[in-house]
Amino acid sequence: MNIAVILCTFNRASSLSKALDSVAAQVLPESIEWEVILVDNNSTDRTREVTEEYIRKYPGRFRYLFEPQQGLSRARNAGIRQAHTEIVAFMDDDVTVDPAWLQNLTASLYDGEWAGAGGPIRPPEEFQPPDWLSLGGPKDLGGALALLDLGDVPGELKRAPYGTNMAFRRSMFEKYGPFRADLGRSGTSLLSNEDTEFGKRLLSAGEHLRYEASAVVFHPVFPERLSKKYFRTWWFNYGRALILERGPRPPILGIPRPLISISNRALRSLSIQAWRWLFPQNTRHRFYDECQVWMTIGEIAQLFRQSFEPTSVPKEIPSGSLR
Repeated sequence: MNIAVILCTFNRASSLSKALDSVAAQVLPESIEWEVILVDNNSTDRTREVTEEYIRKYPGRFRYLFEPQQGLSRARNAGIRQAHTEIVAFMDDDVTVDPAWLQNLTASLYDGEWAGAGGPIRPPEEFQPPDWLSLGGPKDLGGALALLDLGDVPGELKRAPYGTNMAFRRSMFEKYGPFRADLGRSGTSLLSNEDTEFGKRLLSAGEHLRYEASAVVFHPVFPERLSKKYFRTWWFNYGRALILERGPRPPILGIPRPLISISNRALRSLSIQAWRWLFPQNTRHRFYDECQVWMTIGEIAQLFRQSFEPTSVPKEIPSGSLR
């Protein structure tokens, strides 16, 4: 096997077929062997039955794996352990992928120059953002909808890709460890960053990532996510995840580091962001700055929580082994 596509799912049986149809339609050279590992993260609906239909329809293409421990990171790590391949690619259970997606995403990963790759994540063609939502540019809020588009020119990727459209050489997980299980979604939680933390880990170690502009994923934008309340909650949890991602830090002159960080954010970052929010240039800029305020409040909330915890390493930090 050359490539394993890991698709994690939780209670999406009613819409899962659309994603499975699109990945089943991938066109790759005959010399490349590939499979899809569908990781059922403790679903209580018909997810297994839907998957077994595809296993029968496409013999040797799909494999079912049940992961009882809740959490996207745990599901992805379970899939990686079962992927005895050179390359591991990832997609979500609510997206559709272009027929050339997998070939375009992974073609550069065989010679060892690139540790991983990511591609554009676009909304449906008919999608029209509300007048308060800024997509693209310096005030981009697309992360809350898992949207990413860095243009039509391939090249080196200077930032971590998103989990619904990324691939890595499997040796990267063996060398740097799996996804952190204290980050990422679990059930209805909006905690994130398990995917981008891994990408940042590779970049910090000097590895190179590639942007494959032709490896396109289409991500639906659900109506319930097109509300300011959803964005505020997402950015609050994103702030929490940033603090978890960084991990505990030693005290300064006996003063717990979380208390120092809370003061810095409350007196400096939050005041500046609040000022920009109250005196914006336009509607979209105003809501972007409001989201930055909610992100900082999330950081402060997580720091406050850490101030009552004993100093220790973050929970379930990768050990560097998948065994």
